[in-house]
Amino acid sequence: MKRMTALPFVALVLAAAAIARGPSDEAQIRAVQLQQQAAWNAHDIDAYAALFTKDAHVINVLGWHWKSRAELKAKLGVGFASVFAHSRMTIGDVDVAFFAPGVAVAHVRWTMTGAQSPTGAVADIPRQGIQTQVLTKRAGTWRIAEFQNTNAVAERPLPGAPR
Repeated sequence: MKRMTALPFVALVLAAAAIARGPSDEAQIRAVQLQQQAAWNAHDIDAYAALFTKDAHVINVLGWHWKSRAELKAKLGVGFASVFAHSRMTIGDVDVAFFAPGVAVAHVRWTMTGAQSPTGAVADIPRQGIQTQVLTKRAGTWRIAEFQNTNAVAERPLPGAPR
């Protein structure tokens, strides 16, 4: 049996990935982000949770780890009724990269107004940040499977770093 050389095999895998990722996949992922903004601003926990896979893992800006769509819905639902009741989120830049057919990573910049701090600390009030999302395509629909949200602060030199 002849062994396949690496170069043709890699070309075949890349071609399969290009075929599997249709031209509308990136547009669909960007649409998920606009749906996220709309659901958040309506404080509609059902619509927001529907953007996630059933077994999604979500880490919020405070590092709280929720291990399913149901847990996200229960805990963020309380937030929508309290600390986020008057919040408005705006989605900014969205960068999308595809790693395999049906698997993408999106980096999503956001800003927020009207939120209160879940811990009572002024520093914990989310104002702007970036989400890292792993999205999967199942039955033709993109959903968020993994979600890491981080508050953003302006980058500055570290102590001892050259200026």
